[in-house]
Amino acid sequence: MKKLFLGLALTAGTLAFAQETETKTETKTVNASPLKKDVQPVRFGVKAGGNSSYFSQQKFGINTQQLGFHAGAFVNIPISKQFSFQPEVLFNQMGAKDVMYSTETDNGVTNVKTKVQSRVQMNYISVPLMVQMRPIDKFYIEAGPEFSYFLNGKNKAESTVASTTGGVTTTTASSNSQDIDKDMINKFNFGLGLGLGYDITSNIGVSARYVNSLTKIDKSRPAAENNNRVFQLGLNYKF
Repeated sequence: MKKLFLGLALTAGTLAFAQETETKTETKTVNASPLKKDVQPVRFGVKAGGNSSYFSQQKFGINTQQLGFHAGAFVNIPISKQFSFQPEVLFNQMGAKDVMYSTETDNGVTNVKTKVQSRVQMNYISVPLMVQMRPIDKFYIEAGPEFSYFLNGKNKAESTVASTTGGVTTTTASSNSQDIDKDMINKFNFGLGLGLGYDITSNIGVSARYVNSLTKIDKSRPAAENNNRVFQLGLNYKF
């Protein structure tokens, strides 16, 4: 009888030890899984917004800003909890405008204001490669290179004459445009981008970015006075 009780005790002890070992193993497995959840999954998305661009030879101001837009798709690839890599493909408008001259004459009866300005609109396919860092969950800063390919563009001249007599103003406007000669333009454009963004929800976000091009636009002019500068503000949607 004593041998039977001793055998049962040994068997019970062995099973208890095995169960404890299994519990510890399961606990370690459960504790390890949240670490994997820190890195978010790869997400695809679309984005669009407005551009405000000018050339490097110009002074930044309202009279030099050419308005345009950008639109395209991206994929956000998390590297860690705080860092991610985001390549994009965008249709991207750049360019500039400039007031060639502005005059005003007044003979005491009629006041005449004349304004002539030029606009350059350039269309690119751009591929930004942004590295994003999140100091907090919903806010991020980003930086990286941008590679662009020139598609086409136009040079436009616009003239406006406003004549005021006896408090009545008559305005006449005229314009003409011509296609940009592609042989005069560098097809490839390289720049550096710096921006920031905020996730309004898990799907919708807003972002702002500045891109400073380092390659010249016109082949016949020095690079220092012949680069694109563009500010971008837009919305993005992640699927």
